[in-house]
Amino acid sequence: MQPDLSAVRPRYLKTPDAATHLGLSPRTLEKHRCYGTGPVYRRLGGRIVYAIDDLDAWATRGTRKSTSDPGIGVVYPARRRPTED
Repeated sequence: MQPDLSAVRPRYLKTPDAATHLGLSPRTLEKHRCYGTGPVYRRLGGRIVYAIDDLDAWATRGTRKSTSDPGIGVVYPARRRPTED
């Protein structure tokens, strides 16, 4: 008897699905990956995948209750961060 695969929740998402999960465009997520400002990713046989828990953890760093709330972390924009010399 075959297991019911329709009840299996995916653990990893490819870039387009990960971007949809976060409400971003795939290109924005690719830029985050290049600049090192995005969520943790994995390279599996040449494919880039994201664990759903890692996507949620990254997005949670940007959680705020008000504009004066410092929050628990920072979600940087998808661009090169200035280096501190």
